[in-house]
Amino acid sequence: MSDKTLEFGIDGMMCGACVARVEKKLRKVEGVHDASVNLATERARVTLDDSAADVSAVFAAVEGAGYTPVAEETEFRVDGMTCGACVSRVEKKLSRLDGVIEATVNLTTERARVRYLPAQVDRDAMFAVVEKAGYTPVSLDAPGNQDTVGDEDSDAAQLKRSLRLAALFTIPLFVIAMAHMVPGVASAMNAVAPPIAWTILELVLATPVQFYAGWRFYQLGWGELKHAAPGMNSLVMIGSNAAYFYSLVALIAPAIFPAGSAHTYFDAAGMIVTLILLGRYLEALARGRTSQAVQGLMKLQSKTARVQRDGEWREIDVGDVARGDRVAIRPGERVPVDGTVVDGESYVDESMISGEPVPVAKQRDSEVIGGTVNGDGVLEIEATGVGGDTVLAGIIRMVEEAQGEKPAIQAVADRIAGVFVPIVMAVSAVTFIGWLIFGPSPALALAFVSAVSVLLIACPCAMGLATPTAIMVGTGRGASMGVLFRRGTALEQLARVDTVVLDKTGTLTEGAPSLTELETMAGFERDDVLRMAAAVEAVSEHPIGRAIVKAAEADGANVPEARDFTTHTGQGVEAVVDDRTVQIGAARFMENLGIDHAPLADRAKALAEAARTPLYVAIDGQLAALLAVADPARPEAADMVAALHERGVEVAMLTGDNEATARAIATELGIDRVVAGVMPQAKADEIKRLQGDDRIVAFVGDGINDAPALTQAEVGIAVGSGTDIAIEAGDVVLMRADLSGVVNALALAARTMRTIRINFGWAYGYNVLLIPLAAGVFYPLTGWLLNPAIAAAAMSVSSIFVLTNSLRLRRFTAVLAPVATRSDSVEPARSEPGDVSRAA
Repeated sequence: MSDKTLEFGIDGMMCGACVARVEKKLRKVEGVHDASVNLATERARVTLDDSAADVSAVFAAVEGAGYTPVAEETEFRVDGMTCGACVSRVEKKLSRLDGVIEATVNLTTERARVRYLPAQVDRDAMFAVVEKAGYTPVSLDAPGNQDTVGDEDSDAAQLKRSLRLAALFTIPLFVIAMAHMVPGVASAMNAVAPPIAWTILELVLATPVQFYAGWRFYQLGWGELKHAAPGMNSLVMIGSNAAYFYSLVALIAPAIFPAGSAHTYFDAAGMIVTLILLGRYLEALARGRTSQAVQGLMKLQSKTARVQRDGEWREIDVGDVARGDRVAIRPGERVPVDGTVVDGESYVDESMISGEPVPVAKQRDSEVIGGTVNGDGVLEIEATGVGGDTVLAGIIRMVEEAQGEKPAIQAVADRIAGVFVPIVMAVSAVTFIGWLIFGPSPALALAFVSAVSVLLIACPCAMGLATPTAIMVGTGRGASMGVLFRRGTALEQLARVDTVVLDKTGTLTEGAPSLTELETMAGFERDDVLRMAAAVEAVSEHPIGRAIVKAAEADGANVPEARDFTTHTGQGVEAVVDDRTVQIGAARFMENLGIDHAPLADRAKALAEAARTPLYVAIDGQLAALLAVADPARPEAADMVAALHERGVEVAMLTGDNEATARAIATELGIDRVVAGVMPQAKADEIKRLQGDDRIVAFVGDGINDAPALTQAEVGIAVGSGTDIAIEAGDVVLMRADLSGVVNALALAARTMRTIRINFGWAYGYNVLLIPLAAGVFYPLTGWLLNPAIAAAAMSVSSIFVLTNSLRLRRFTAVLAPVATRSDSVEPARSEPGDVSRAA
């Protein structure tokens, strides 16, 4: 048995213990004889059996040890694929190459994505095996290999030309053939010309359809047969040729056929080619519609930008903009690149990126995103993200990768399709022989019709399209709603989730303190108390103080300057405002000052139990007010929890905060389970514990501090904003900090998987039910026997159903509507002077 050697890099090793751990894991892989790891070069050398070697298992072992194996990834287009069998064949050929870790092929996008070891294999070798399999690999960098929907040379345009030609000849061919079956019309036709002349005319009409319009089936079908890998094109080529040449021989030498079986089927040959072309053309149009999400995102990219170069403003190609360039954006123009505003003020419509309908104010130091639309003002920005580094480019890349990834359900379908076509050909042969032996007269004609019908009706096109079309439309619809799926497999996993775990601070809550209550004593005006308290806290850097200042600014208060500011550590602060002494602090501070806080003590206790921080305000030695500051729950959080409960999903909260605060928020929102006092590094362990109880978990966090938990969960959902997206942290990224996206992501995933199951049910059920009908099983009982032309039409209907069913996902609407972005401060509750028991 021969051996082979793999060499690859490993990231993350820091000491000899790391080396020993990796080597131990590698040596446990089946088929591995030896493994040596070099810490200095950060490379591994593995010797393993050539036959039993599984490169993906080797890499999985390294990842299992906690390190990152270094590999490269390439993507290229594969032309000529038409069904799931083609996908299975290409994947199998690529996966068998030495050095290929993983190969996935998408029928809808017609792309192959290969993860490989550059020291073992290169792209030329990949292209060679794809060509050997009978398909055409095309580099994505090749000229003209951009999106060509609607171009003259696109597949849809070529199919349209072939279909027009085929229809031009097939329509009269069909009319002539059908007319012979009408008694009165048939006799009139025979009066004009003998039957043989009409049959010759059918031959003349069918020939250009067969050999010109249908030439693509010869090219692709012969390639499949040459490589002993029959597919849909083989079935169409064999079926249409059987009908054509059977008819030709029956026309030229009818005497060689048994009595009554020298029929001609030129009409069936022409109809087969025309109907399959029609189905292919409709598929091509529908596939173009499935990729409209990415095309729409691409259209957001500007073509040019006004850049300052050598003291002059110049219009240049957006691809030539460099980091640090000063870019001018006029009113109504699209922002060409990501950047920071250095001059000007305006409002920018960011709805196409974040989904937020309200334009966002921009001034100096504000961040802007490429692809958004400037309002009425003029902005000058300094470019910070250009080319592939922009937020929009990252989103496009993310959506494309998700659309290209293959869920487990599709991998199984492709394997089935890989063996389906040979089985169908065998069933067709058995059908032909069975009719010849057991069929009534004319047995040969019946055997021929049945065998050809089996070939045509059983093409596995619908099987190959069932999943990728739904994944493309589903992820595209998600992108338009601000829900980005980084991986197509996340849709499948998210649809199975029964437990959603959420981080508290910054996810369930606003993430910043806000003034929530302000209750005054008799003799004190609310606005005066807030203004004076803000004056004192304006000197402080404490987050609670900033919350009070923001509330006063939101109220439009004119905050005066404070003097003689003093901090009493752990108790409170005081200062002189408008010649009055203002003191703010906890109950202990009031007690030390000798100020009676009993009138507000019960209310303060209730606020503390509700996870708010109560503070007393004294003015000139008298108790003036009670205020409370808290990190409030997001306005949509309660609706989100309720919507998840309606879907039968359990909701849990995971936080490092104390138990009392966590319980208060959980009670307010209706959360089922609370785990408090958990440090960030231990959150993943809590997720693992839930998974040990057979829970399928989605974790929702900010995508940065919660990275371990996001990775441990079956699905990690990172909550971000248009300019701060934790792209690498989660499987799903919410473009804006709005928890309604969690519910909508789950609902969209469930709808997408339901669509896929319907597609598969149709594709498999259709074939299983119609193959017996095509084979003539019901003929003895009912007299039913499919004409090959009808079989071809029925096969096309199957694919068109799958495509149109997937396209219905474009009409998916949000289950929970997003809320408008809240202001930075929450208006504190108002109370009338002297009313210490009620907050408005």
